[in-house]
Amino acid sequence: MPKYIRRAKEVDIMILGEGTYPYIRGGVSSWIHQLFVGLPEFKFGIVFLGSREEDYEDMKYELPDNLVHLEVHYMFDDEEYIPKKREGSVEAMQTVEELYSFFKNEKDEIPKAMHDINFYLKDMPYKDFLFGHNSWKFIEEKYQQNCPDISFIDYFWTVRNIHKPIWKLAKIVTKLPRIKLIHSPSTGYAGFLGALISYDKKLPFILTEHGIYTRERKIDMLTADWVDFKKPSLLKQPEETNYIKEMWVRFFERIGEFTYIKADHILSLYSGARDIQVQFGADINKTQIIPNAVDVDALNKTLENRQKEGVPQVITLIGRVVSIKDIKTFIRAMRITINEIPEAEAWIVGPMDEDVEYATECQNMAESLGIKDNIKFLGFQNIKEILPKSGLQTLTSISEGMPLVILEGFAAGVPCVATNVGSCSDLIKGGLHEEDIALGSAGEITGIANPSALATEYIRYLKDEELWKKAQAVALERVERYYRQEVFLNTYKDIYIKEMGDAWQE
Repeated sequence: MPKYIRRAKEVDIMILGEGTYPYIRGGVSSWIHQLFVGLPEFKFGIVFLGSREEDYEDMKYELPDNLVHLEVHYMFDDEEYIPKKREGSVEAMQTVEELYSFFKNEKDEIPKAMHDINFYLKDMPYKDFLFGHNSWKFIEEKYQQNCPDISFIDYFWTVRNIHKPIWKLAKIVTKLPRIKLIHSPSTGYAGFLGALISYDKKLPFILTEHGIYTRERKIDMLTADWVDFKKPSLLKQPEETNYIKEMWVRFFERIGEFTYIKADHILSLYSGARDIQVQFGADINKTQIIPNAVDVDALNKTLENRQKEGVPQVITLIGRVVSIKDIKTFIRAMRITINEIPEAEAWIVGPMDEDVEYATECQNMAESLGIKDNIKFLGFQNIKEILPKSGLQTLTSISEGMPLVILEGFAAGVPCVATNVGSCSDLIKGGLHEEDIALGSAGEITGIANPSALATEYIRYLKDEELWKKAQAVALERVERYYRQEVFLNTYKDIYIKEMGDAWQE
């Protein structure tokens, strides 16, 4: 059952957030909040899509007044069904065969049933999918064709868990308030919901991708160890884990393509992301780049609190303590850095409750390397208090979109050393055009998972004040020229009003 935190009969713009605002802090959530606060003339709503209720704690943001509607749904909460044999519709199973072919074969066109909520709610209700005799025969047949060497139980539950949210999304469509425009910050389940709403209610649909969802989920799946079969690991064949993971990857690739086809605007934060969107099936004529931006004036004020001489021997990583941020590589780099600069400190500023096991491993690593006194896990903090005390900011991620934290650091006069992912190189070295490149470097870029290269740059900037000052000057100039919040907000305002058309005046 949905939970309504705020409920309205009508909203201008409905944001579809998958695992983001207001329960999770991070770049996407900050971006959503930035839109709400910066565009008070619009009435916003949010459909929050979470995994399970126990995975989230209290809201992390104070909700602004123009967020008039907030409903919460959990995609993977268990629902109590009393198993009862059902035949299910033969015609519906023929449609399922078409849908299966679409997900299996890249060249197949999208079946009409995929965007028809009546298919999910009437022709093939979830109980038919779960308990129907014809459905069971279909799943068993595909299992024998594709992966008879792996556990049928694992295959069946993977099929169930991948598709279960689709029926929940279809129900959400039927109970929404009146909407003028839909905006999703990702593909995935949120993007799929946006496409369903757009098809069903004939509404304009805007997609903004921060990272490329399909690509990031592929990284998650191919590096995950959560596919925990019952067999002892020594008895497993490599293909057992691989096939299950590939099922998830293929699913997200295809619903991403479905989302791209329906979206009226496909927005990204930098040119590299747009190129990847096109590779994954986006129509280049629908694409547009709208970079992230920050409140430069407010962050500039923090310069007053910075020490006048010398470089603070503090390297700050602002981000969630999760594996995709590769905090462990940062800790290894700090071991090398501290060998050269014993007083150097690492401040890790971000929530530690998203992946508690990983966060604990990071703390244990710092202790095992003998640098626990130099590594401070500070949790969530006010960055306006942290940045003036930082000599460098760093990101050691294996995947990023366009990190707001780099721009925030620039506006507060903090150079950055980051891995070459997402738009990090464009931000640090300049990537918008020749004039941007000519400004110079606001820090340095390294390869991923390379603690030695990171440490070399940390040491270089912490020990060379002249080098550091040059990078700081470039950082301040770049963010002032190209990443002011006002431009970002006005661009979205113009798109919203144009797409809503006459509905905006109602």
